[in-house]
Amino acid sequence: MNQKNLKNISSFRRISLITAIAVYFLILVGGIVRSTGSGMGCPDWPKCFGSYVPPTDVSQLPDDYQEVYLNKRLEKNERFVQLLHSLGFDQKAEEIKQDKSILVEGEFNVTKTWIEYLNRLVGAVIGLLVIATLIASYKLIKEDKWLFILSFANLILVIFQGWIGSIVVSTNLLQWMITVHMLLALLIVCLLLYVHYRAYKLKTDIKSTVTNSQSLFRMMLVGFVLMTLQVVWGTQVREEIDIIAMQFGDLFRDEWISHLGIDFLIHRSFSLILLGIHIWFIYRVYQQTIRGAGVLKWSQVLVLLIFLEILSGVGMAYFGIPAYLQPVHLLVGSLIIGVQFVIMLLLWDQKRVEFNTSKS
Repeated sequence: MNQKNLKNISSFRRISLITAIAVYFLILVGGIVRSTGSGMGCPDWPKCFGSYVPPTDVSQLPDDYQEVYLNKRLEKNERFVQLLHSLGFDQKAEEIKQDKSILVEGEFNVTKTWIEYLNRLVGAVIGLLVIATLIASYKLIKEDKWLFILSFANLILVIFQGWIGSIVVSTNLLQWMITVHMLLALLIVCLLLYVHYRAYKLKTDIKSTVTNSQSLFRMMLVGFVLMTLQVVWGTQVREEIDIIAMQFGDLFRDEWISHLGIDFLIHRSFSLILLGIHIWFIYRVYQQTIRGAGVLKWSQVLVLLIFLEILSGVGMAYFGIPAYLQPVHLLVGSLIIGVQFVIMLLLWDQKRVEFNTSKS
């Protein structure tokens, strides 16, 4: 491979990795938005109070601003309801139509407005990075056309994610829409990690470092699916916390945990099951992997992240759900899924190496 192609591969891998890191940073910022209750800091989208630079004082807004932006949101919701009906999601459409919480329009809060505005700025930067990734992939289209196809698909996903974000705002943070928003972010970051790794294989031969990689792959696939379910359960718990916080007027945080239901108990207990599965997994990796192998290194990182995730969960449960721990808990959970995905990519290639070796 000539020097120009090697340079293009390095450039693509660099920008795709930066974009993946930026998505994780956005997940952290999104967690801060939720923990501070700033999700409706900007009642419209993509602008904020009708401007690309939000106001710094309520005096800069018209007297009837709450009614104005409520009507705008209701108009958008009506179109969204019609779309859901056309796609056959009649029950979800009716839930949105009958949801009275959508009619609540909050008062202007400069801190919450600017937190949400910064969240959107980070999202806009990620959009530019995804475009840059697509441009970089075009230079490698002769070496691997799938890098370009998948980078283009990721751009479509990011655009769709932006639209979902606008619906989250228009529906006044409708709970299941927030879950969809989160899962889409994880899909985007996994796709970025995949193209980053795929480009790595263009210039590197995969060597055998693992024995019986098929069983390890299956174990990690189970862990990946269960962790994704755990994240979904976590969003359900977070939704319950939002409701309880509203009932308590954001006061008496020490009492919130005692008012949580079955979702919290499942989420808490399930974390120990996940820990047990991954400790067993890394034990098997130590047995079946040569020292210094990528699978072993990433498995060590994975177990460390799971311990951190459990510790942050314990901290929230026993110390009154500190606002600073909520985004950390969300970020670490998202990192776990990313690391699991990387390990599966490594093990998948080890399976192929084993298969080719057995054939020869």
